[in-house]
Amino acid sequence: MRITVPKKIKTKRLTLRQFKEKDWKDMHGFYSDEIATKYTFGRALTEGESWRTVAGLLGHWQLRGYGPYALELNNLNKVIGTVGFWYPCEWPEPEIKWNLLRKYWGHGYASEAVRAVQNIAKQCFPNTPLISFMDSKNSAAKNLARAVGAIFEKKLEFRGGIWHVYRHPK
Repeated sequence: MRITVPKKIKTKRLTLRQFKEKDWKDMHGFYSDEIATKYTFGRALTEGESWRTVAGLLGHWQLRGYGPYALELNNLNKVIGTVGFWYPCEWPEPEIKWNLLRKYWGHGYASEAVRAVQNIAKQCFPNTPLISFMDSKNSAAKNLARAVGAIFEKKLEFRGGIWHVYRHPK
């Protein structure tokens, strides 16, 4: 079944919207940062890989009718990360994912955006409890998951390591 979610969400400080092709340049700030990508890609990406990754985020919307949002500060015309729904073929269940350019960490932007996505999920996915799926060593992601009310559920072997499943509240 194809589920359709809003293409744009506004919060007090943020706009969550579908990606545009030009956004890959802003997102390359995240994808080219080996510290920021340590627990996702395990390495910094090239410009071409960043472009293809953003193309995949856009493609997720086309294939599933929902996907990750480009995250903008309302007072800045620049993408600072991505937050939203994610369910690639190898994932155990649909999830709420997030990542921010490192210079925006620690300001509450990710938690504000995740809470907005949780609210949309209650309307659009009322019978699908969503997860967040993360490398077990990613303490910042686990802290954010707990801060937005997600509860540790289990460990899974994934991509040669142990990953954690956190369940979001309904």
